[in-house]
Amino acid sequence: MHTYETKLALAKQFHAALTRRDWQAIRKLLTDDATWVLPGDNQISGPAVGAEAVVARAELIASFGLNFELKHILVSRDNVALSLHNTARRNDLVLDEHLATVCTLRDGKISAIETYLSDLPGMNAFFARD
Repeated sequence: MHTYETKLALAKQFHAALTRRDWQAIRKLLTDDATWVLPGDNQISGPAVGAEAVVARAELIASFGLNFELKHILVSRDNVALSLHNTARRNDLVLDEHLATVCTLRDGKISAIETYLSDLPGMNAFFARD
């Protein structure tokens, strides 16, 4: 079990690395078998399996110019979640969604990420498959 402080620090490090687009820092926070699951039917939805795939997912999401505004860090007994407000604009498309990024922790690292969204149709439109 992780202390409140270590879970809080890990969440802050993840958010900071994402906003800086520091892919190596994100990789260091992940277990080798980490996964990230996003809902929807678009370029970023579905599971990313393995740390390299999770980093590639983060890179792809950030490549759309997202602003990842941290609203809250939520701590459970064993894990941590980030409450975010993501915004971006691409041509006539606008992304404005609230989400929870829930991180399962193991051995001081993130072993799984699951994202919950407020506007799935908006996300599908913004990240539509080519």
